[in-house]
Parts: sequence; structure tokens; C-alpha cells
Amino acid sequence: MTQKVYKDLLEVMTKRGGPYAGLDVPEFYALVEALFTPEEAAMNNVLLRKPARAEDIAGRIGRDENEVTGILERMADKGLCMVLQGPGAPLYQGIPFMPGIFEFRFISGGETEHDKRIAELVHAYKKAYESAKGIEKINYPVTRVIPVARTIKAGNVIHTYQQVMTYIQKYDSIGVGTCYCRQAARLRGEDIHGMPLEVCMWFGEMADHIIRRLGGRRITKQEAKDILDRCEEAGLLHMSRNTTEDIDFMCNCDRWHCQVVANILKQPRPAWAFNSGFQPVFDSESCVSCETCIERCPPQALSMDGNNAQILNTDLCFGCGVCATGCPEGAISMEAKADFPVPPKTAKELAAAFRSSAEVKSEG
Repeated sequence: MTQKVYKDLLEVMTKRGGPYAGLDVPEFYALVEALFTPEEAAMNNVLLRKPARAEDIAGRIGRDENEVTGILERMADKGLCMVLQGPGAPLYQGIPFMPGIFEFRFISGGETEHDKRIAELVHAYKKAYESAKGIEKINYPVTRVIPVARTIKAGNVIHTYQQVMTYIQKYDSIGVGTCYCRQAARLRGEDIHGMPLEVCMWFGEMADHIIRRLGGRRITKQEAKDILDRCEEAGLLHMSRNTTEDIDFMCNCDRWHCQVVANILKQPRPAWAFNSGFQPVFDSESCVSCETCIERCPPQALSMDGNNAQILNTDLCFGCGVCATGCPEGAISMEAKADFPVPPKTAKELAAAFRSSAEVKSEG
């Protein structure tokens, strides 16, 4: 029989929201019992989304501060809670499954039997969740594609937020860790097509956290650039939060395993929910119809007509530039879409836009 603490954890994770929030199915309990000890589950259940000191958490629940600190520290090292460096003392906060626990759990690239078991349990829970909930419609884009700047056609205006190097140059602290999606798939025995694993980047305070707690690696700006070059060569697309300023992570995603891309492709118009604001243009004189662009395109938005000319499905195209980076003849470049909306400036503005779209949906 499932212990009450895990029943309470279900309610907590449901309220925290995000993809794959709590759902009362057997797969949920199998997963959380493998992730949390009963003691850790109880502590998770009293953590708030607002960061707090161990002293304040202990006072709120009537427990010894040292005891509470010890539990929180163990949880932080396992990726079960977030720790921020507050003035004078660490601040602890509860996190959802995604983005949060699922990604944190695999950053170190561990390959133990327990790692493999967690990968299987996460996968089983996600399948059960999707079976029960169906496809969740995206009403406002919360993530966006960052195009490969060197593929953009001369004469186009390129904003700073549309360039990956903007974020590399902005932050002194940069960390890299293992891609959760591909690592979990590999641990389950799936083929990851030889794609690189250590490619997920964090910036600023988030970088410090994944380096200090979760097995991430501190890298230089040049190392970050080299990693991005390898990602582009492998046909991965750059993805981050749909804001122009508050970016503390950058993922490099594929179409086979990335959870974000998989969910986007289930939408009626994927390109609306996930885009860079650019689209490819083709030089018919340079094109030799090798179809490399078709093979590399993450959303499979390209095809050829009977005259060996490219056909672009604009409802699918992300504007990532992966087709252009792989073209051996340099026959593809990217140009800006007309009237493409500027993303929200900050995470707070993004949240407000998301809530507003949800309200419109409920009224409709």
C-alpha cells in the first residue's frame, strides 16, 4: 500500500504544474518512491516555490534546523530541490518534474543500474500521463528556437536575442551537462544516432547550481562556442525560454528524443508554437538536389517536387537553420519573417502572457 507521504506528494506535484505534473496512476507512485525516500518526500511536500532558508522552513514545520538542513542538502545533491545562494544562507525551493527534477536527475551523465531504473520509470510515467491526458494544446509559446546566425541572409536585421553568442558573451558563469532526453533514451537502450550528449548549457546562477550540485562542468566561452559548433554539425537545434533577456539555459535538441520538440510536433501548427522568426530561402542555381536538407530538417518540413525544387511546409518549419548549416553547396540561407512578434522581455512577462492566453481559452 502506498504510504500517505507519497499520496501527499501527488497533490504537491500536481499543484506545481508543468509538463507531467502529478497524476494519480500506479506509474507515478513507482517513480516517486524511487526518487524520494519517505523523509525526502515529506520535506518536498513542505517546500514552496518561493525560496526560503532552512531556518525558516524548520520553524514553519517545527523541526530541528540542522536536521532539516541535512535533508535539504541531500535532496539538492540529488536534483530534488533547487538551492540559491541567498544573503548569509542558502535558499531552498520546491521544483516541478519539468523543467526541474527530470532534467536535474540526468545532468551528471550517470550510468548506474539505479540511473537506468529511473530512466525506465520516468518513461513509463510519461506514457501513462499522455495516455490519460491526451495531447496538451499549447496556447502560447513558452520556448523558442534561436537560429544559427551565420546562415542568415545578408541584409536581414538580426537582434541580439536571435544570436546564441549573445548569451555566451553575456555570462561569466557557464555550465554544461548531459542532455536529459538523449541520456535517458540511451539508458533505456535506444539508439541516439551518435548525437552528442554533453550539450545542455546553463548560465549565471543556474550554471553555478548545476556545477556545484549536479555534476555539471564549468566551461569557458570558447568551449561553449565549440560545443555549439558540434551541435550544429550534428543537426541539433538551439532552444531556450521564449524571452529576450531572462535566459538561463540553452538546450540543443533533436527530433527523435527531445521532449519539447516531440510535444511541439503534436500541435496543429508546430511552427506557431516554436519558432525563431526566420525561414529558409533556396538558391535554385546552387542546389544540386542532394536532399541533405530534407534529411536534416528537425520537423521534417521540407520535401522535393517533381522538378527537384524544395517545398517548404511553413506550418512545420521552426526556422532553426539546420537545413542551411548542412547544405554542402551553401544553397540555403535564412531570412526574417514579416511581422513576427518580439518575444516577452522577461520570465515574468512570459508568465503574464501565458496566463492571459489561458484566460482567453477558458472564456472561449
